[in-house]
Amino acid sequence: MTSIKKAYGYVTRTIEGRPQVLVFKHPVAEAGIQIPKGTVQPGEETQDAVLREMEEETGLRNLKVEQLLAEDLWENDDGSIHHRFFYELPVCNVDDGWDNDPTGGGEEEGLTFHFFWISSIDEVELIRGHGDYLHLIFN
Repeated sequence: MTSIKKAYGYVTRTIEGRPQVLVFKHPVAEAGIQIPKGTVQPGEETQDAVLREMEEETGLRNLKVEQLLAEDLWENDDGSIHHRFFYELPVCNVDDGWDNDPTGGGEEEGLTFHFFWISSIDEVELIRGHGDYLHLIFN
């Protein structure tokens, strides 16, 4: 079976010496709380995809990838196999929360995401698979 490449962004900041990770509440209740991510386009490098997806979903611009935290193969709820790439993207001077209308089109057209920061793995329940590597930030 062919895998689908997905780029995940752990957008991070440090407040009072402690790391925080950006998450968002999806307006569709079943989609829960997520980290920004998206599908890697054909011919696109995963690092370029995560930068594109972060801008489309969060509205943040001029982000830089600090590092690739993890890469794995993961089975989605629909049985498809995702080749996942988790990147860390540190930021400074970013609001504590905001709403953004994603610009990537498709299923996200007309939606508004509410962004906020978490300070620990257990602070919120992320949708399945999104928190798999948070321990690398909150160690």
